Amino acid sequence: MSRVSLLSDLLASIGARSWFSGEEAPQGIDVPEIAALCHRLVSSRGEATGVRMAADVINGIRGLDEKKIKRFFHMLAEEFAPDPVELAEAAGAYATDPNPATLGRLQHAAEPPRQELFRRLNLAPGGTAELVKLRERLLPLVRQDPSRLGPVDEDLRHLFQSWFNRGFLMLRPIDWNTPASILEKIIQYEAVHAIGNWDELRQRLAPADRRCFAFFHPSIPDDPLIFVEVALTDEIPASIAAVLDPTRPIIAAEDAQTAVFYSISNCHRGLASVSFGSFLIKQVAEDLKEHFPDLRTFVTLSPVPGFAAWIEALPKDLRERLEPGEKRAIEILAETDWQADPTKVEEARGGVLSLAARYFLRAKRADGQPQDPVARFHLGNGAMLNRIMHLGDPSRRGLSQAHGLMVNYLYDLPKVEQRHEAYAAEAEIAASRAVTGLLPGRGGHTLKDVA
Repeated sequence: MSRVSLLSDLLASIGARSWFSGEEAPQGIDVPEIAALCHRLVSSRGEATGVRMAADVINGIRGLDEKKIKRFFHMLAEEFAPDPVELAEAAGAYATDPNPATLGRLQHAAEPPRQELFRRLNLAPGGTAELVKLRERLLPLVRQDPSRLGPVDEDLRHLFQSWFNRGFLMLRPIDWNTPASILEKIIQYEAVHAIGNWDELRQRLAPADRRCFAFFHPSIPDDPLIFVEVALTDEIPASIAAVLDPTRPIIAAEDAQTAVFYSISNCHRGLASVSFGSFLIKQVAEDLKEHFPDLRTFVTLSPVPGFAAWIEALPKDLRERLEPGEKRAIEILAETDWQADPTKVEEARGGVLSLAARYFLRAKRADGQPQDPVARFHLGNGAMLNRIMHLGDPSRRGLSQAHGLMVNYLYDLPKVEQRHEAYAAEAEIAASRAVTGLLPGRGGHTLKDVA
């Protein structure tokens, strides 16, 4: 009996109890043994054997430290890539005689064996969640070595886009009666406005004018993928403090006219670039509209994570061309605790809003997309940049990322698809007059050259 076979049998006897009961049992085996198991898994034919072997592989991967996991990903990049000779022959055959048979051969040769390996690892109990964790460990390494490990990441991302298709996702409300195990994850995963304790969580879930919704996947039923927190209000709030204030007057949900999406949190770094946030907002808006017909306005209260860095990166020659109020605003923003001085807050207001309009409407990436990642998300979903709010978030994080700036993106449900198409085709930014009117000279000094 081979070493790998003995190892597989050993892991089966040790891991059956712990794996299938859901406990973590990382095994102290090295990358060559795991690689051999991976090759056996891809070539295996029996389904029961494949499930057991997939569990063995995942148990082994769990126990790899940072150095060994890097070696494991390098192994995937090298040993589970398409065969170049087979691919060249298949491409030549299709070029000579393009027909369904040669096309099928080419498609088979072009698909990396890694994808089949990942599909088979997904057979293990909890396999989908483990693969998401695996990609979370991969992503930092991809940034260090994109040419070598980028294809491995692309294979995982390709499969996740199918596995986490909107058709598989389940929308659930999260409230104070939701199981504590899930509520704990909401506290842990909140990425926009931290939830410090259970009392703070209760303030966000229990009042009549608060709602929370999350997407779940059938294979990970007790772990949310993404969630959105909603405030039902009688008007659009000008700051996050107004939304989170525990002493605010609570209104009946039936009396609300505005739904404010004030926090959207992706829960798993391993699902980065696998987008389902747009589906979440639109479905929640539709569901709220159905239950509360008096709701008229659907807006976000969003952070601006790139604004401070953009100002910091403005070249000297472009800074000199700014309006006097904008220059003065930059000076004030550089002062310590400026936000605590009402006089300075008001003095900076006009310049900050003018700079913000430039940032949103004129500062673009090389691909023509807006600089701000949150703007790209909401505009790409078909929202309109509705209002920019000076010092809407004076928290430490809000000041460091955006000098306190916040914005509203308006989801006008009848126009969402039209705006989505315009943005997808031409990166057209839908903006209200309240925003475009903040541009100095209505378009002069546009700073188009700022990267």
